[in-house]
Amino acid sequence: MEAKAIAKGVRIAPRKARLVIDLVRGKDVAEAENILANLNKEASRIIKKVLNSAVANAVNNLELKKEELYVKEAYINEGKTLKRGRAGAKGRPDPILKRSSHITVVVSEKN
Repeated sequence: MEAKAIAKGVRIAPRKARLVIDLVRGKDVAEAENILANLNKEASRIIKKVLNSAVANAVNNLELKKEELYVKEAYINEGKTLKRGRAGAKGRPDPILKRSSHITVVVSEKN
């Protein structure tokens, strides 16, 4: 059995968040929580919330034991991009792209 949690429209660039999520993919839940708690990145705080939500879904809805869970899948897709602009050289507009992410974490029991 596996449980999933998704956070959509998170205002962090996918490129920055993927650096963090690559560290926890395939790890035990306890080890992944320790990694995220000791990382000095904004994405780690957000990913930790999604991981805790997936674990809570597994424990409460599927009655799985937290000690036997591991991160089966963890990936980040690109969300909507807010397009903004600012004045550039010679009065031309320079684009500013404010990117967002969809974060998905799937936890499953070890076999």
